[in-house]
Amino acid sequence: MRKKIRNNPTRGYVVGVDLGGSHVHCALADSRGEIVTDSTVKVRPEDGPRRLIRQMKERVRALLVAPGFGPAQDAALKGGATNRRKLLALAIGVPSPVDAEHGVVAWANNLPGWTNIHMGRELEKAFRVPVFMENDANMAAIGEHWRGVAKGVKNFVFVALGTGVGTGVFIDGKLYRGRSGSAGELFRMNIEWQRWNEEFPDTGYFENYVSGLGIAAEGKKALASSPARAAVGLREERDAYFVFEAHRQGSPQATAVLEKAFTMLGVGMANVVAVLDPDLIVFGGGVAKGAPEMMLATVERVVRRIHGAGTPPLRLSSLGDKAQTYGAVRSALVLASQAMEGASLA
Repeated sequence: MRKKIRNNPTRGYVVGVDLGGSHVHCALADSRGEIVTDSTVKVRPEDGPRRLIRQMKERVRALLVAPGFGPAQDAALKGGATNRRKLLALAIGVPSPVDAEHGVVAWANNLPGWTNIHMGRELEKAFRVPVFMENDANMAAIGEHWRGVAKGVKNFVFVALGTGVGTGVFIDGKLYRGRSGSAGELFRMNIEWQRWNEEFPDTGYFENYVSGLGIAAEGKKALASSPARAAVGLREERDAYFVFEAHRQGSPQATAVLEKAFTMLGVGMANVVAVLDPDLIVFGGGVAKGAPEMMLATVERVVRRIHGAGTPPLRLSSLGDKAQTYGAVRSALVLASQAMEGASLA
């Protein structure tokens, strides 16, 4: 999505949405991409797609009438629905492979019941504006390329380390999606050839070890009888927080779990370097924030051992939790610009 956007603060607004397994974050931005107001609501994935889409619609509508600009504009908006801000486009990052052309969520393993959901079509009907949907890691990569640590970098890889593992790949300044839109889906990467014929769950080999879910599973085994685990507690089965907390408290078992996970992450990144030879690798997500210095040092040591001087810089996301939101805002701005240009040519 490399397109120059003409700035015109009076023409309307766009909304970027970060749809996660436990939350929906919506941000309203002006035509310069400046976020003027946003909203986050917790969701229950087990409630199914209909309720979650309804919550998303409610959040977007609330942003269109919420205050946030200045006294004069805010006063005018209180006049009722007729004074709502003009919405030009909507873009959403979702934890799933996406059929972007038809607005279909193919399969979201963190959202029960989300298989072939025509969310784009529903939102277009509700708001009568163009809607763009993209895989969440790809959307975060767009955000990093636009306003993050990868700004101006033509070839880079964004690796999202959260409950699962997602990856966005930029080649020659453009997002690379591949034949079926699944380029960069590293979660199924296998780095032990002897295990090529084994069955893994919905995740895959790589994600089974380096994701938050994988680290939590290894941590439960390693810290089963550890006072560190008892002191911290495991609030959620899928949350690796207790492993990082035990590591900070000096637990050798927790440190060993993280060293193994980060070493495997390093081998995976070395494979990525061998195939793509990127200028930069960027890490984001909750796992990347758990022990960032340890993670970067371990991954760099492994990649440098394999590639030597060919090791690219390794960086943490400069946008943090907002990378996906900024990617969605950027995507919505491009979509709005394209729609306006198309209308002017009609």
